[in-house]
Amino acid sequence: MPSPLRFSVAALPELLIGLALLAGCQPTSDTTTEAASPQRPDAPSPLSDSVLSPPDTTANRFEAALETALSHRDDAGSIGALMQNVGRHFHGRPYRTGTLDAPETETLVVRFDGFDCVTFVETALALARSAQASDTTYAGFAGRLAEQRYRDGGSVGYCGRLHYFTEWITNNAKRERVRRLGAALGGRPLRDTLDFMSTHRSAYDRVATNDSLFACVQDMETRLQSKQRRNPVRYVPQDSIRAVYDQLRAGDIVALVSSIDGLDVAHTGLVYAHPDDRSSTFGLLHASLSDGVTVSPDLQRYVQTIDHQIGMVVARPQPVH
Repeated sequence: MPSPLRFSVAALPELLIGLALLAGCQPTSDTTTEAASPQRPDAPSPLSDSVLSPPDTTANRFEAALETALSHRDDAGSIGALMQNVGRHFHGRPYRTGTLDAPETETLVVRFDGFDCVTFVETALALARSAQASDTTYAGFAGRLAEQRYRDGGSVGYCGRLHYFTEWITNNAKRERVRRLGAALGGRPLRDTLDFMSTHRSAYDRVATNDSLFACVQDMETRLQSKQRRNPVRYVPQDSIRAVYDQLRAGDIVALVSSIDGLDVAHTGLVYAHPDDRSSTFGLLHASLSDGVTVSPDLQRYVQTIDHQIGMVVARPQPVH
């Protein structure tokens, strides 16, 4: 989505490039699909008949990833641990920017050949949920991906996309896909200024020349700021992250808070529980701008060494009922 997220930020110019990211990666060998409105909030969004059978390259990558998810479904212990196993399946896949905004009109972009930081998290969650639901269909996976990406699991549309990741967390928490952990971790309230997209209009190709979409973005930001004032998202400051390691679990979704004006989150990933004897240290499994899908071995150290990142918001993926 061209959202203020889906990217790693080391400097403002790179940030501006990545901002249009919640829109997606440029489709090449994989496919884009269109999705309709979901029938129920707890069910995957139905897809049009034309996308029930994806192209061969996409199908092969999907089947391999789902096979990994299914093979760990019973031994993972939690959906978060299952997400960690799925994420490791994608190790080394390249970082791809701008995929969600590459189509001229809003479509559900599905990629397995590379990710930005948010599409990586979304894909791991949708695959884990499909495995837990014993749903081996591509349509079921794509429907789950769509209802995670769009507000209230609604129809695919630019204005319905969850561009700011704090809203992504809050909206998916409302539908019990994740659970916010800010209060439990003793987090501080996040500031309520969210206007990066409107104040950097030219960084978003679709918004730059479309007054209707720009007005939609402004309305969205006003609404989000009002909600944040009433029910603030809470974050753990970077120097306090290690102090909450004992409360983290494998596969917890981590959103790294930005110090840039008007922006909530600058990067996302998954808490990584090391399989060896470093049980007291957690890493970050994420799509890195420089290294693709990789593990940074110490979560706190990673946040402390990246410019413009000051802490983390955490959400725990919830099992499929």
